Order: sequence, then structure tokens, then C-alpha cells
Amino acid sequence: MTFKKITDVDLKNKRVLIRDDLNTPLKKGEISSEARIEAALPSIKLALEANAAVMIMSHLGRPTEGEFEEKFSLAPVAKKLSDALGREVPLIRHWIDGVKIKPGQIVLLENTRFHVGEKENDDKLAQKMAALCDVYVNDAFATAHRKEVSTYGVAKYAPVACAGILMSRELEALSQVMKNPKRPLVAIIGGAKVSTKLSLLSSIAQMVDYLIVGGGIANTFLAAAGHPVGKSLYEDDLLDKAEQLATMAETLGVHVPLPTDVVVATSLSSKAEAYIQPVDQVADDEKILDIGPDTCEMFGEIIRKARTILWNGPLGAFEIDQFSKGTEYLARLIAESSAYSVAGGGDTIAAIEKYGLAKDISYISTGGGAFLTYLEGATLPAVAALEARN
Repeated sequence: MTFKKITDVDLKNKRVLIRDDLNTPLKKGEISSEARIEAALPSIKLALEANAAVMIMSHLGRPTEGEFEEKFSLAPVAKKLSDALGREVPLIRHWIDGVKIKPGQIVLLENTRFHVGEKENDDKLAQKMAALCDVYVNDAFATAHRKEVSTYGVAKYAPVACAGILMSRELEALSQVMKNPKRPLVAIIGGAKVSTKLSLLSSIAQMVDYLIVGGGIANTFLAAAGHPVGKSLYEDDLLDKAEQLATMAETLGVHVPLPTDVVVATSLSSKAEAYIQPVDQVADDEKILDIGPDTCEMFGEIIRKARTILWNGPLGAFEIDQFSKGTEYLARLIAESSAYSVAGGGDTIAAIEKYGLAKDISYISTGGGAFLTYLEGATLPAVAALEARN
């Protein structure tokens, strides 16, 4: 990948338009996680130190294009960004036709998705957006898989287009895992459905030494192997695909260990009674909601000898304490490991935050869809747009 980086560009007194991903989770109108705001700060501070006129833009949620909706306003983000920078960051609602700003100032531009044509990558909107700046900076890795005006189209017309610090770091971290990992390379892929990660599993199986599957994905693999899964979440129509993936991995010499014991309950509830079952004794009315202690130890042995670890997705319903032990056990082993570890995905980050392990993971990706798309080996449109301007 060859593209200009923000550190390669003269920002002094320039009008700098930075596309961040400030799509932060909100609870009752309050930001519940500031991780994406904190991740955006290095590029913002670099531009301010250069006395640039800094314009920040982002989307938030999925509003109806062309309609202002208060619940999708970036107002809470403007307040948190002001607190983080120790200076007021005004929120500009109407900005596409021009922004009055002087060098050394900073503003936050209201939700990009309020503009008709943003998601469809409208060319005229892209030209208007590009006309706002001297330098366009894409620092929103988490949206790099989307071909939208603010992530893709504007890069075509801006006088200068470059990658921000976060974008560069994300791509460097993932490239280290994909192209030159220290081995053994262990991937832990969890989540609800095989269908959402089918391409990822196929791609990952061709590059790792061990592939650990968890959650509903593991249930589908267990069912494909002939084990009873009761009322567990699994995909009956993908049993053949799971079997084919397991066979392909075996042919490649990749070990795909399946759970030998599991934590089950008759309902997914904080009040449910949880108990351990061997995988061949799951009853018809039971749901598999976590891995058992023997499986924890089996997976733990693999993680202890890893030199590179890739983690995406929990191993069970970790939000509920009695079904969180498997995810917590492996998360702590990853944190304690001397291996280079990269973790990504919303649930994965939530688990890391729940157990207070962020400082012990080598790199935590801010991306969800972009993280998976990159690992699948597919092109990220936003990155391609930057490469075209190098």
C-alpha cells in the first residue's frame, strides 16, 4: 500500500478536512464509550499544532438522508471532543456550501449522512465537499470498507488526499498479521453466525496455524461434526459449508479444535441456571452459551504457545456473567501473552473493556466491517482512493 500520510503533508495554515469515525455508542443521549474519540485525537492535534483550520466530519447512526434528526446529531460528540481538547469545538449544522474558519480554529461538521447522496457516493456532493479544503485526511479506518462521499468520493477531488495517523496505524498492524506474522499464528473467530464470516473463515484458514471458533459459529461446526446442539443458535443450512471449511483446514494442516465441553442453560437470561455438559450430551431443550473448563484449558494451551494472535468475536454470551467465563479466560490469556495480538470488532472491544485489558492487547482495531473486509483479503475502497492519489 502506497499513499500519502498526514505526517508527509505540509498542514501549516491550510484548510484541513479530516474524516473521522466518531460514530460513538449512545445511551439516553450520552456517550457510553469514548474510544473512537480518543483514537481520532493524534491527527487532530497534529493539524492544530500546524495552525491549520481544522474541520472534522463524521457520520453517526443511520439517519434518513436529507432529514435532520436530533437523535443522530453529533452534538454529544462535540461536547466530548471539546473536553478532550480543552477548547470549544463548535458544531456546524449547515456546512456543505462553505465553512468560515481561520487557521488555528477547529469545528465539527454535522452528521455527513444528513446530506442526500452521501451513501451513494454522489459525484457533485463529493466536489462540494472537496472544495472546503486544501488537504483531505481520511482517518476513519472503521468506515474504509464503505464507498461513500466522505470516505471515498472526496479523495478524488481534494487538492491533497492523505491517510491520518489512525488509518496508517490500523493498516500497519493488520498488515503485520496478514503478511509477515511470527508463528504459530492463532486466530480466534467468534460470533453468532457462520454466514456473516464465511469469507473471513475461508481466508483465515489459509494463513493461520490454529483456528479457534466460538459462539454460534462453533455451534454450527459442532452440529456439522455430528454433535447435538439442542436449541442453540446455529445455522442448519450451512452445515455443509462448515464441514467443507473443516476439511479444507485439515488439508492445509491447520488445526481447528472444537469444544469438548460447554456451558448450557434452557434460556439466555441473567437468571438462568448454567451448568456444564460434554458436547455429546447436550439435551434437546438446552442452549450452548459458553465453552466449558476443559475446553478453556485446551484453547489456553494453544494461546500460550502463540507468537501472533488475531481475535474477532467472543466465545459465548459474555454479557451475562454465568456465560462469560470462556471469553474472560481467553481474553486474560491473550493479555498476558508475549505474542503480538490484534483484536477487532464491537463485541471484542466490549469484552476487552469489560475485563479492563485494553492496555495489554498489542493493537485494538477501531474497525468492525473494515477489519473483517481487510482480513478477507478484499480491497478497502477508502484505501484504494488514497492510493490513487499518491
